[in-house]
Amino acid sequence: MAYLRSSHRRAMLAVPVGLALTASLGFLPAGAVAAPHDATVAAAKTDGPQLSYVVNVTPDKATVDKVKKAVKAAGGTIVTTHAQIGVIVAHSGNPEFAKTLRGVQGVQSAGATRTTPLTPVTTTEVGKPKKVDAPKATAASEKKSLAAGTEPLEPLQWDLPAIKADKAAKVNPGSRNVTVAVIDTGVDDTHPDLAPNFSAKQSANCVGGVADTTAGAWRPYNPDEDYHGTHVAGEIAAARNGVGVAGVAPGVKVSAIKVSDPTNGLFYAENVVCAFVFAADHGVEVTNNSYYVDPWMFNCKDDLDQKAIVDAVGRASKYAERKGAINVASAGNSNFDLGGKSILDKSSPNDSTAVDRTIDPSKCLDVPTQLPGVVTVSATGPTTAKSYYSNYGLNQIDVAGPGGDKYQVPELPAKDGRILSTMPGGDYAYLQGTSMAGPHVAGVAALVKSAHPKSTPQEIQWLLKRDADNPGCPTTPYDGNGDGVVDATCTGTKHVNSFYGYGIVDALDAVTK
Repeated sequence: MAYLRSSHRRAMLAVPVGLALTASLGFLPAGAVAAPHDATVAAAKTDGPQLSYVVNVTPDKATVDKVKKAVKAAGGTIVTTHAQIGVIVAHSGNPEFAKTLRGVQGVQSAGATRTTPLTPVTTTEVGKPKKVDAPKATAASEKKSLAAGTEPLEPLQWDLPAIKADKAAKVNPGSRNVTVAVIDTGVDDTHPDLAPNFSAKQSANCVGGVADTTAGAWRPYNPDEDYHGTHVAGEIAAARNGVGVAGVAPGVKVSAIKVSDPTNGLFYAENVVCAFVFAADHGVEVTNNSYYVDPWMFNCKDDLDQKAIVDAVGRASKYAERKGAINVASAGNSNFDLGGKSILDKSSPNDSTAVDRTIDPSKCLDVPTQLPGVVTVSATGPTTAKSYYSNYGLNQIDVAGPGGDKYQVPELPAKDGRILSTMPGGDYAYLQGTSMAGPHVAGVAALVKSAHPKSTPQEIQWLLKRDADNPGCPTTPYDGNGDGVVDATCTGTKHVNSFYGYGIVDALDAVTK
């Protein structure tokens, strides 16, 4: 089973099956700088590899302005400043840039957001989808599906009845006043299932750290490769319009904030910070985050560069929350116990040469998944069991949602244990991963917001947990892939446990309670 390009995306490629179309993360302020520090800055080298940095400061105008001067004095070029959260994005070829800035009064953390220079990076593509013929809805089938209240491909969507989204749609499909922003690889807003619900005015391309709102800038760079965001968007809000599939919340709006680097597909911190701030400032009610921030699967606070990444993205996600957005994130596809004593990370950094490192989950965070206030989502399959790949952890998982599992096969006609959704170019595909579980929860969160428009992000999270249905820990040893080896141990109670958190979300309860 191949991960999509980089394991930071929380989806796994599904192979084409029958009807599937495309198958398949000190110196003093300027003006009061001591003489020895002036000499240090003047002697700073600026001809090293150009890297991108985040500099996190006390968010008041005087401090921000003084640190910006210090950035320039240390050989940095300011890319953008998020003054409202005190995050400055800069580029520099000074190898001592971050160290120098950490000594500036008012700077709380500073670090490189990558381990390779700001130049194109060659990567080996894996899991590129294979194009196959797609089922097309005829005028007759569209008319029949509308009359029956189902979409042409909805019988293949076992995931909707699994969380009662099909029943919820008949009560309240979601409000046009609610928008879910898909922070991802971009979204093909021309797809017939997405176009009716797409919000262009709340969409942007944040690659590089600065929001580009030019028409279409939010679309995938390469539709054959960057299809992840389009699949996610369909799970959330594919319209009930007699075409293709249906989303969990088919009446809400969906927007796209592209953050994947065009050279290597990675999601760097400056891009994600831009995305959260843009979403917050453009009235988004829910953000979906099916990725981890590259290049580190886990960011450890005892590493000063990684600490700065946690700080910057944490400030941005908290800013979005303060502005009224509930942030939903996928837990990851490595079958890690996020609440355990140690994890062996073999994939970081993923923008250069990865090295094996054993991390302490209590000190190293999967970002944004484990940030405070973020709804962390594990994945389930058609039998409601934890998906074999899904990360888990007591007091780490908030709720669970359908993410698909090739080892759990539903009854006909669904017949595939993965998740069917939209793809660029008007196509559809089966994928699986916690990337798919997160959007189901984001969709239910949008339904909660629709039914309770004055609810805060904290209240929505509480309602998601209150209404969730918990299968409880399995009564037999968990063997997710059926190879006879115990793959994970569920701990906790019937009501809150390491596999499901508070349980699998319930879309019908979201609109009726």
